[in-house]
Amino acid sequence: GYDTACIGKWHLGFGTQSPPDWNGLLKPGPLELGFDSYFGLPVVNSHPPFVYVENHRVVGLDKKDPFVYGQKAETRLFDEKFKTDAIGGAKRAHKLFDDERVGTTFAGRATDWIRSKAKSSNPFFLYFATSNIHHPFTPAKRFQGTSQAGRYGDFIHELDWIVGQVMNMLDEAKVADNTLLIFTSDNGGMLNRGGQEAWRRGHRLNGDLLGFKFDAWEGGHRVPFIARWPGKIEVGSVSDSLISNVDLFATVAAITGRKLGPSEGEDSFNILPALTGEPGTKVRDHLLIAPLRRTHLSMRKGDWIYIGARGHGGFGAKKVGEHGLGGPAAQLFTGHVNSDIEDGKIKPDAPSAQLYNLAKDPYQKQNVIRSYPKIAEQMKSEMERIRASPTAPHTVLGI
Repeated sequence: GYDTACIGKWHLGFGTQSPPDWNGLLKPGPLELGFDSYFGLPVVNSHPPFVYVENHRVVGLDKKDPFVYGQKAETRLFDEKFKTDAIGGAKRAHKLFDDERVGTTFAGRATDWIRSKAKSSNPFFLYFATSNIHHPFTPAKRFQGTSQAGRYGDFIHELDWIVGQVMNMLDEAKVADNTLLIFTSDNGGMLNRGGQEAWRRGHRLNGDLLGFKFDAWEGGHRVPFIARWPGKIEVGSVSDSLISNVDLFATVAAITGRKLGPSEGEDSFNILPALTGEPGTKVRDHLLIAPLRRTHLSMRKGDWIYIGARGHGGFGAKKVGEHGLGGPAAQLFTGHVNSDIEDGKIKPDAPSAQLYNLAKDPYQKQNVIRSYPKIAEQMKSEMERIRASPTAPHTVLGI
């Protein structure tokens, strides 16, 4: 079988109690979900505890100096690094964690693991979830000041270097020609304080797309998906096929010859036909999109996207300089245009839901729901039908 590892941000929880006991054995976790090994952040780089976890335990934890909830941690302070006073103690474990060395540490771990596994005849699978470019923006010293977009841009430079390190190691280990490499993201860029500074300097986090992280608008969830597989994927090919990160489950199963049962990955589609065959191959004809707010559950179908409420459905801070700036108020800062919004507010007579044709209007400037009410009603009905018809045991249980 495959040798497997998870390196980087986990953010899916450890153990069975809440809050977790960071002083104890951290299981279930990545290893219980199928990985042979894990090294990374127990939560995310913006929230405690600010330590590393390897497999089932916090790295460097001294039993004589345990974690203590409600104490201030001995950790470096950065803007948009939160709750440093929530979990203290564990001085040695905290000292091993240097925010400005997390990216390079993860890169080293990933390349070392690839080097060791390439010597074996076993195939391998690595899930590498970098903390770049999640806030706080803490690039290593060598990258600071290298961009023209502040620490946000410098953090992107570090991410580019990390990807290069992985690619170089695949070449060095002589396995690049037999390795599928995928680079993607879990959400669009966020207009936090670091993002706002980058915007002021001319960097457009999500290009010209409307919206930011957690939004139902395109900027919240349309992300890069770049794949390299020599001899399998045509160099330079581009696909407009609708896919989702959840489709990686069925795709990896297809690559490894694993037949999925009826309750496994029921909303995951195999994207290999679009990757290795014709780029224009249709993988799926619809996709449900879940932004931060349940009221804004959306459906993408063909060229159309239906959003079941007004506005963005994401972060709601209204003032420049606030961490969670988003939605209509953010448009006063970014200059985005949307027909439902004026002076940073939703118009009183704006429709109660939204419909956009992304082929004609990729930047969602014009809500056309009043011009195409039948399409909106059909998509709304289909979305409600999917929600009302669970297809696997875990959805029946509401998990």
